[in-house]
Amino acid sequence: MAGLIHESDDDLLKAFNSGNKQAFEVIYDRYWQLLFRHANHMLNDEEEAKDVIQEVFTALWSRSDDNPIHPPLPAFLYTITRNRILNRLKHFRIAAKYLAQAEMAIHDPSQLPDRKVREQDLARLIEEGLSSLPPKMREVFELSRKAHKTHKEIAEQLNISDKTVKKQINNALRILKRKMGDSFPVFLTFF
Repeated sequence: MAGLIHESDDDLLKAFNSGNKQAFEVIYDRYWQLLFRHANHMLNDEEEAKDVIQEVFTALWSRSDDNPIHPPLPAFLYTITRNRILNRLKHFRIAAKYLAQAEMAIHDPSQLPDRKVREQDLARLIEEGLSSLPPKMREVFELSRKAHKTHKEIAEQLNISDKTVKKQINNALRILKRKMGDSFPVFLTFF
């Protein structure tokens, strides 16, 4: 390897193309730092830059047997590095786009494609749950949750005690919880 260190890039490339694996080590030592600085400057991320340079030298190593590399060596290495960087940047842009869409969907559920279906299913489930309540209990519950009346106001309107109103609402919630199962917490956010 010591004899190859002082060789020109063209001679080093010829040695590498002819199967001299020590030439790879010299190329690696000669260009790793330069390519890393270039990649780090473009990506502004040392770990990503290291990964890119690892991919570049892996590509160089695997090409040695398949097809020879033509001079100039620096142009070949910088071209591979540039292409790998561009692929990473494209991947980052795509990932950022999907992340932005996901965040938007989280913060604005109306953006979710199946929103209407889920809303209709939930509305049907809520209506089924409410219709399963005894009529008086349903009336008390709807006055509490839909009309936003206090227990005292409901008691006065229906000529019943506050305790009866409270008991009817608790019973209604227990029945709805049993009927709605996993959807019950969502139901509570609406009622």
